[in-house]
Amino acid sequence: QVQLVESGGGSVQAGGSLRLSCAVSGYTTSSMYMGWFRQAPGKGREGVACIYTGSGMTRYAESVNGRFTISQDNAKSTLYLQMNSLKPEDTATYYCAASGSWVVSCLSESQMSHWGKGTLVTISS
Repeated sequence: QVQLVESGGGSVQAGGSLRLSCAVSGYTTSSMYMGWFRQAPGKGREGVACIYTGSGMTRYAESVNGRFTISQDNAKSTLYLQMNSLKPEDTATYYCAASGSWVVSCLSESQMSHWGKGTLVTISS
């Protein structure tokens, strides 16, 4: 059974950085779609960044492009999200997600089949 466990959330001031990690178990991460999604209070869940681990292809939401970087470490079965130049509007619960099947868009919530429980990121101004 696939399990995803996020860590690394916390509270930082605007302009700061955080790195989120997602440990994957029960599945080989060398060829799957993986992504980070977030849900702010009172809002729907949105795709932030995703990667196809087989090729390293990445996609980013426009709101984070240039500030966030998604990466993988297949040896550690871990997905990362490096977040720089953080803004108060980045405040949300961040979720790790994965799909072992081909997807149309890895930034689409409905395309992902496995989810972690989330980690809270709070950015103060």
